[in-house]
Amino acid sequence: MKIFCYDEFAPEDSAMMQALYSRSAASVVDHVEKVRATGSGKFMESFYVGYGHNSIADCGSTTIFIEGVSTLVTKAFQAHNLYSGQETSTRYIDMSQQAIYDPVGSAESKAITGGWMDFYLGSQAEVREHLRTQYPRRDGEDEKVYEKAIAAQTFDILRGFLPAGINTQFSWHTNLRQAHDALDVLMHHPLVEMRETAQAVLDELKTKYPNSFSHKIYPASEEYREYIGQNYTYYHDPNCPDYKFSTDIRSADVNKYKDILSTRPLKTLLPQFLLELGLLTFDFKLDFGSFRDIQRHRNGVCRMPLLTTELGFNKWYIDQLPPDLQTKAKKLIEKQTENIAKLNVSAEEKQYLIAMGFNVSCRVSYGLPAAVYVIELRSGQTVHPTLRHVAHQMSKSVENKFPHIKLHSDYSPTEWDIRRGTEDIVKKGAK
Repeated sequence: MKIFCYDEFAPEDSAMMQALYSRSAASVVDHVEKVRATGSGKFMESFYVGYGHNSIADCGSTTIFIEGVSTLVTKAFQAHNLYSGQETSTRYIDMSQQAIYDPVGSAESKAITGGWMDFYLGSQAEVREHLRTQYPRRDGEDEKVYEKAIAAQTFDILRGFLPAGINTQFSWHTNLRQAHDALDVLMHHPLVEMRETAQAVLDELKTKYPNSFSHKIYPASEEYREYIGQNYTYYHDPNCPDYKFSTDIRSADVNKYKDILSTRPLKTLLPQFLLELGLLTFDFKLDFGSFRDIQRHRNGVCRMPLLTTELGFNKWYIDQLPPDLQTKAKKLIEKQTENIAKLNVSAEEKQYLIAMGFNVSCRVSYGLPAAVYVIELRSGQTVHPTLRHVAHQMSKSVENKFPHIKLHSDYSPTEWDIRRGTEDIVKKGAK
């Protein structure tokens, strides 16, 4: 047995080295020499692009960093099932200095986004003081950690008032094939900002990896993707139930595996072959801010909801405010809703001006292993309360339908926890 680890090569070089295994019994040590001698460019041009060996591009990965785009663009990239990456968290970062993408560009739209941001920024000090009163620092608790926890809870509450057009940044780690496939779709997105971003990313990849992004364009395929993009990008059910569960999994089939379903230890994944049993589908209302957290689970289908004001503003965000701010928030939401409705622009463009505390219609479908993972993870104490409530409903539905499935869900009451102040990335040794 011989083991080698080569991480120092560029994506196309790495792809070539792996592809050579399929045509040669020689050691990767020899393949490395071929890469250095001939370069991957000619190889990718001759085999990957020229002959459609897409699996070769699966073997080369890259990381793209995208900054200065709206949360709507971030969500569009992350809607791809194979997306990997990270984004700026509105639960931990003060977004008050971020620019806002406004496709309307009118005095009315500027007043709407300004109204949201004035409340977001202007309420922070009062909300922090309210939280300090509600959750005073206990003996022995570190003051810096406590203040970080207070800040995080403040952002948890006020992120509901951020407009979806707020600028953010995110990374996208992908292999070359997935990048091409995802951009093929995103180039036909209804939002102009998204199409421009997709084109900019594609241009960057073409420059860096010209032999992997020189595919022929087929008009019929482009027309088909355009039709899908314009008609099926967003999911919206104005009559969305507060919560609904359905499944095509039969209890008799689940019972066949009760030996492994009833004995699974905590933090242990179910085997993937259980995917064959069928799907569990959950429909529910959830604020757009928390939808962004459940969308992170991509081992299934998570429809991209259209952000509107139709399903109301999630009550949780208002309830967390001190009394005087509750009154102010309710008046602001009513006024903003009326002003957004008056704008003569598409529903897709209005999304930029709508605060992330408004509810959207969510539909997610998972196989059994993924459903169990999502339910357990999102039932935890540190999960945003609006999503945690949904996870508890999901958990109870599965428990009632399939008693043999052991779930390790956390049903403990949501409580103040100073540990939020430790969930950070800091330099080792820093205090």
